[in-house]
Amino acid sequence: MLALWIVLIILVILVLQRVIRKIWHFPAPVYLGYLLNSRLRRIIYPERQIIERSGIRPGMTVVDLGCGSGAYTPYVARTVGNDGKVYAVDIQRGMLKQLERKLSREEFQDIRNIEIKQASAYELPFEDESIDLVYMVAVLPEIPDRRTALGEVHRVLRPGGVLAVTEIIQDPDYPWMSTTIRIGQQRDFIVEAATGSFWNYTVRFRKDNSKL
Repeated sequence: MLALWIVLIILVILVLQRVIRKIWHFPAPVYLGYLLNSRLRRIIYPERQIIERSGIRPGMTVVDLGCGSGAYTPYVARTVGNDGKVYAVDIQRGMLKQLERKLSREEFQDIRNIEIKQASAYELPFEDESIDLVYMVAVLPEIPDRRTALGEVHRVLRPGGVLAVTEIIQDPDYPWMSTTIRIGQQRDFIVEAATGSFWNYTVRFRKDNSKL
């Protein structure tokens, strides 16, 4: 009986979150950055899972778009290695300060290939066709003008570059996988892979240059 009540409470919270987000649209609160860096998050959504599903490999130049407090940033940086580069991009200075504090910890002192940038998804501070891969974790639905944002991602990706979009059920803005696929295809991205389940999934797109 207790388990049933817990499930019901979680469902009510998720519904309320979605209702609130439909009425008031705003970026993820800065305090959530601490939760995203928690041990619980690492158990439920481990970094390795996100990295493998997104197709992140050594030597890549990667943009962590909507990086927040950097839940995945340093682990992606270690994956791309010294020959790669990670740009951590977020619109909220408060989130980036949390990332800076995280990177100052002793366990991350070996990382030298992360560059932090405060910027809007509508105006990415990168040259055309200069990025190998852009990944977003529970970020895309938070962007009001997704068409403009994905247009910018398309601009900065190299030919055949990758856009990896991960969504998780706990996010109040959580969209169905079919919705994410449709949004990406509308901006000239081709689905390369769709992995995961109802609880969390990643859609990996390729930049389509044939319509340019």
